[in-house]
Amino acid sequence: MDDNATGPREYRVEELAEAAGIPVRTLRFYRERRLLPPPRREGRIAWYSEDHLARLRTISALLERGHTLGGIADLIAAWEHGRTLDGVAERLGLEGALSVPWSEETPVRLSPQELADYFGEDISPENLTNSLEIGYIAVDGEHVVHVSRRLLDASAALVREGVPLSAVLAAGREVRTHVDAMADLFTQVIKTHVTGDLAALSPDDAQRITESLHRLRPLAKNIVDAEMSLAMDRRVRAEIDAWMRSYAEPPFETDDAVDTDDAGTLGAGPDGDSGPGTEPGGRDRTERQPATREP
Repeated sequence: MDDNATGPREYRVEELAEAAGIPVRTLRFYRERRLLPPPRREGRIAWYSEDHLARLRTISALLERGHTLGGIADLIAAWEHGRTLDGVAERLGLEGALSVPWSEETPVRLSPQELADYFGEDISPENLTNSLEIGYIAVDGEHVVHVSRRLLDASAALVREGVPLSAVLAAGREVRTHVDAMADLFTQVIKTHVTGDLAALSPDDAQRITESLHRLRPLAKNIVDAEMSLAMDRRVRAEIDAWMRSYAEPPFETDDAVDTDDAGTLGAGPDGDSGPGTEPGGRDRTERQPATREP
């Protein structure tokens, strides 16, 4: 559209996708799912309005908060079937408060060469496949996106210390299982004692729940960090104690070694002489002297 034209801005499909920061195929997928209202038709050209752009930006924001497309579709359907705008907005506010991410991880976008700079020769098809399965990386065109700067730096540091990347990934897979169990435990505790039944919450509870979760977030992290540190202390202490016990145990002496020592051959000189108090063959010279009898 001409920038000097008056009236609301309208977009062709490619222009709308670019303004919303999404691929054209994603826009068409949203339209097929009826997440977008139909465009205005002018012959074979479809024109989209600022309302379409606002809807796309809302969808993107909700996806970033963790909402699913199905949940977003339900909200839109509720809106279009006569529920008040205030009611939908309240529901969005409540769900948004409950779905604020707990993590503060920073994703890292890497070229193939930058990824190789981190891990060198450990970059292999198998390791890349395992990283994708665990969820550490995702492919974005010709680049990869690592889910966490901290995990990336820690993994690279372990590789520099001599731990193979395959072992790092195997350990990461095991850790993921255990932390998922811990997350489930914390979620159940919070649901039981803080939030209660989510279906029974009212929009008025959004602010209270938001503040509670904000306070609980660092507490959960501190508990896990403290327990991990204490567990490592116990495990390392046990390993050191086991090593010290094995180091302190005397070597086992065989009977043959004792017999050889009793025969006196351990003191033999280079010529076979066993010393001034013995004869060749190891016999003590004092054995040839008669024993002195007491009266």
